Amino acid sequence: MASQSTNRINRRLGDLRAQGRKALITYIVCGDPDLDATIPAMHALVRQGADIIELGVAFSDPMAEGPVIQRGHERALAKGASLRRTLELVNTFRKTDSDTPLVLMGYANPIERMGYGEFARAAAEAGVDGLLTVDLPPEEAAALNRELQAAAIENIFLLAPTTSRERAEQIASLAGGFLYYVSLKGVTGAGHLDVDDVRHKVDALRELTELPICVGFGIKDAASAKAIAASADGAVVGSVLVDYMGSRAGADAAAVAEGLAQLVAPIRAGLDEL
Repeated sequence: MASQSTNRINRRLGDLRAQGRKALITYIVCGDPDLDATIPAMHALVRQGADIIELGVAFSDPMAEGPVIQRGHERALAKGASLRRTLELVNTFRKTDSDTPLVLMGYANPIERMGYGEFARAAAEAGVDGLLTVDLPPEEAAALNRELQAAAIENIFLLAPTTSRERAEQIASLAGGFLYYVSLKGVTGAGHLDVDDVRHKVDALRELTELPICVGFGIKDAASAKAIAASADGAVVGSVLVDYMGSRAGADAAAVAEGLAQLVAPIRAGLDEL
């Protein structure tokens, strides 16, 4: 756990907690529907109140994702997206936004190929604040964790409805930034939210950690975000945004960004009603 006070994730979530506000975390795939769309989309999300941006790193076998985000990965790969290209785009984004926390969300293979040390150094230099490696279990995270700690990058972990208390304790002891609770069994974008079950699970996790707890999977609009965030510290919105991005393939990047902003604005407004 990095826990450096200079990390943007910790500062942002600490400020929101002090203000009694909920975090809006938005996910898009870097390079989807093309590389030129990514940075305008990121800025549009920030303008409409996204507190943290999760940037998906395109991968050929995104096994935790549902069909919508899988297609986003496929579109991004077809346009030349990669881990190194993602870091380049983060570096460019940082030239005009030095405040918004950025989390890379992806799979272990590209990071392992680059090398944990090289990745951590390059990510820190680019301006990455957190990493969520979907398929890296806590039992295998020690080496990467050391490199991330040295670079002041928070290692963020997923917890599922099926995660045992013992395993949740293990994950919480390694995690930094926030815990990402997956509200549904299965892949992203699937199923029906059980708000009462999420509340009970979040309450149980609070007994194990002081880290903020943010909830994702299945949050599609203001109503679902508001219902989930009533018991959590924030809501993660992804599939609905990626679906929109895919529908605008070939469109002007500025127009794509504006449409994305219109999707996010009511979700931000709903969270601010809490």
